[in-house]
Amino acid sequence: MTTSPTLVPWLQVALAGLPPLALLACGLVPSSRADRGPRRMRAVVVGLAAATLAAAVAAVGLLALAGPVDMAVWSAPGSLPLNVGVFYDGLTAVMFPLIAFVGLVIARFSVRYLDGDPRQGRFFRWLAFTLGAVLLLVVSRNLVMFTVAWMLTSLGLHQLLEHYPDRPWAIWAARKKFLISRLGDALLLAALGLTVWCFGSSDYSGVFARAEAVRAESDGGRLVAAIGMLYVLGAMTKSAQFPFHSWLPDTMEAPTPVSALMHAGIINAGGFLVIRLSPLIALSHSALGLLALVGAFTALFGGLVMLTQTSIKRALAFSTIAQMGFMMLQCGLGAFSAALLHIVAHSLYKAHAFLACGSVLDGAARLKTEARPALEGVAAIAALPVAIGIAAGLCAAPVVLCGIDVAAKPGAVVLGLVMAVALTTLVWQALLSGSWKLAAGGIAGGLVVSLAYVGAYLGVDEILQRSAVAHAVLPTSVFDIAVSGLVVVGFLGVFAIQAATASLSRLPAIRALHVHAANGFYCDIPARRITARVWGLTTPVP
Repeated sequence: MTTSPTLVPWLQVALAGLPPLALLACGLVPSSRADRGPRRMRAVVVGLAAATLAAAVAAVGLLALAGPVDMAVWSAPGSLPLNVGVFYDGLTAVMFPLIAFVGLVIARFSVRYLDGDPRQGRFFRWLAFTLGAVLLLVVSRNLVMFTVAWMLTSLGLHQLLEHYPDRPWAIWAARKKFLISRLGDALLLAALGLTVWCFGSSDYSGVFARAEAVRAESDGGRLVAAIGMLYVLGAMTKSAQFPFHSWLPDTMEAPTPVSALMHAGIINAGGFLVIRLSPLIALSHSALGLLALVGAFTALFGGLVMLTQTSIKRALAFSTIAQMGFMMLQCGLGAFSAALLHIVAHSLYKAHAFLACGSVLDGAARLKTEARPALEGVAAIAALPVAIGIAAGLCAAPVVLCGIDVAAKPGAVVLGLVMAVALTTLVWQALLSGSWKLAAGGIAGGLVVSLAYVGAYLGVDEILQRSAVAHAVLPTSVFDIAVSGLVVVGFLGVFAIQAATASLSRLPAIRALHVHAANGFYCDIPARRITARVWGLTTPVP
């Protein structure tokens, strides 16, 4: 690590540390004053967001020239293990520009979206505060800073969710999110306390060095396993994993820029936590197993419910739940490079999807196709081998291009099978069109996407390999094999249900399944009842 007090490390610290502080400072502006000068407030926030993106790009350039930096700017006097500083490595270099770019796009969109709103000054105040908190979370040098930034992010998001106080569902969703966030805070604080007590430090460098020593001993012990489990549970609350997911679909009453910020930025904090602390979490087979099982279930649950939603924003919300579940599954399988790539791709896609959802009807192309039962059988038979061939090429490409043994990568087999299932669905739909041109286009599209994914994965994997921290996992155990088997069975089962739905849609069981899925299988009822009880309400609805 580059720790010597020279000009370049200090410049790296300034580029990474000052923008979050400047954005957080906007939160100190009183709402009444911000509302009196909305033009000035939004100009300041957009300008800070643009400067943050420029600083992020410059910091990436310095990282390439000078390497990672781990520097404490201030340390507490005495023996108190507390300091403030910046930890900037390959993982930070990916997330920092991503958040800055998405934040700038959302800020510029908000200028038009909230034009004329009497509370737009307050909105921009808390938008800047929330962006600053997320950026501080990414560049934090230790777990104390990370936890503080984690809580500040929840505070800023809560204020944004309550932007329209006259909308009952908006306030209701904010209250539900408040309770789940406090649970996540408690889990993170407990994990932080145990980490300091067990490792004697909250600094990433100290914790990771101790974790590496524990890895060499091949026995993490129950305490290390408990720490990993607490961090995993905390990440699940932030990333809307089952059963902590119900707050996300209910936040659709918030302004669209808030939805974009949540789904493209804040919800990724759970995944970032797991990837950042992967050297520690990977010491616990039980923590990774829980991540894989809950992530797989959440992905399948969210994907199934998403298909039944009639509201565009709610469908996007359940899509986010499913995507975050798949990202957690990747982390649980030890495929941290694939999980980081998933975060980047999902953030860019979902930010665009929410900001453009108001124009979806204007640009929708309606393609009507007639059902062809005879063609369905042929398509089903032909799709599977084509998809398997593409997936096999996907796995073989790194070996041919870079000499990388994909089979040795954690989770490669399971994720390869999931990819084959996804490609089967894509190719199947292309073949069902009845047009050879569309079918060939669908197959070619699947191949191009697969190759693009391989290239992006190799790039992200190289970045993590060159980062300041090793992202390895313990040797595979019987428990890991059992978890992988359950994941594969689950994905194949849901694929079978989706494949059979079109031809069996008239059956009462399928119709009943559609109704239950449209209501999220009623899994949000307990959270509603708890929210009503805490706020002294008589009914579990606003």
